[in-house]
Amino acid sequence: MTIGILGGGQLGYMLALAGYPLGLHFRFLDPSPEAPVGRIATRITAQFTDRSSLKKFATGLELVTYEFENVPVEAARFLAERVPVLPPPAALEIAQDRLNEKHLFQKLGIATTEFAAVGDQKGLDSAVRQIGLPAILKTCRMGYDGKGQWILRGPEDVVRAKNELPTRNDAVRKATGVSEGAEQSAPFLLERLVPFTRELSVLAVRGRTGETAVYPLVENHHRDGILRMSLAPAPQLDRGVQQAAEDAARRVCDALQYAGVLAIEFFEHQGRLLANEMAPRVHNSGHWTIEGSITSQFENHLRAVVGLPLGSTSALGCSAMLNLIGDVPDSAEVLAVRDAHLHLYGKSARAGRKLGHVTLRASSPEQLASRLGELPSYFHRAEFGLDAVLRHSASARR
Repeated sequence: MTIGILGGGQLGYMLALAGYPLGLHFRFLDPSPEAPVGRIATRITAQFTDRSSLKKFATGLELVTYEFENVPVEAARFLAERVPVLPPPAALEIAQDRLNEKHLFQKLGIATTEFAAVGDQKGLDSAVRQIGLPAILKTCRMGYDGKGQWILRGPEDVVRAKNELPTRNDAVRKATGVSEGAEQSAPFLLERLVPFTRELSVLAVRGRTGETAVYPLVENHHRDGILRMSLAPAPQLDRGVQQAAEDAARRVCDALQYAGVLAIEFFEHQGRLLANEMAPRVHNSGHWTIEGSITSQFENHLRAVVGLPLGSTSALGCSAMLNLIGDVPDSAEVLAVRDAHLHLYGKSARAGRKLGHVTLRASSPEQLASRLGELPSYFHRAEFGLDAVLRHSASARR
């Protein structure tokens, strides 16, 4: 059985590595001739909008899935006329627009921060009056790892943001990526900035016949808008919070007739969860599952879309996943730490680029914290912030 994957980055790379032991084969389509998957699978180098290449790509495939949510929906729909595409293109469409995501959460009774659509500079004033300050302004489309966001704490920040925002016509083209006539949503979203305790994420996997399994909630730590470390299961977690996350994930999966892994990111605020956004794919905060769970998110995604029984999502002790950003540490120093697992993606170094990750596994939170402290100096540099993360986590647990 050959599965097509749209996108050839590290997520696709890890999907293929999980699928080969199951007897699966893979074909990738990615615009970059340097996409990492070229080392381990057939890769077609073409734009996602190239229909002749899409036809070639689809020939002989059992199904198509994707490894990131910015694949053009039109490409997914074009392929769906020829071969099953899972998760369904409708999930892709919703996840590409933050306002649509918020409306879906509202419809399903999933709590979010207060929000308002912003069409242009003038609309920002109205939204600020409605939402109040502090708030965060985001592009509805694109933008990740902190890009496309403005934090507004006072009137001077609003003025600055208004000066930086494009005009209405440019906003539609640049922020949404579509022509004005095809606009589906306002180009910006203003959200109330809540003083959350921590950021959490849940990964659920739903099979083609509706069976669902959910991984333990994960505590995420960011720096400069980029995920640096995930702790799994999330420490000091109330069972009711885990249940609320599982319920939200199941509602979304069922509403979309989903198949595959779905990630939802939350803020924990005053003991309850506020949904931030979702990703219809395997997720960075789930990388710990390769060594830290009975069945990895990558294997379970493939099981789900192919129609195989889902694997257990139970954790094996405690894990920490740390992203390698911009450059990588000495491999020998990392692997000298007991139960450290190094994953390098084969990508060229560049500031802000995710080049790999390290997962540590331990039998208890205390043992995990000790092993984190044993990591080489790379992880304790100011720009990585591990020392600050460890202090924050220790303080939160007291």
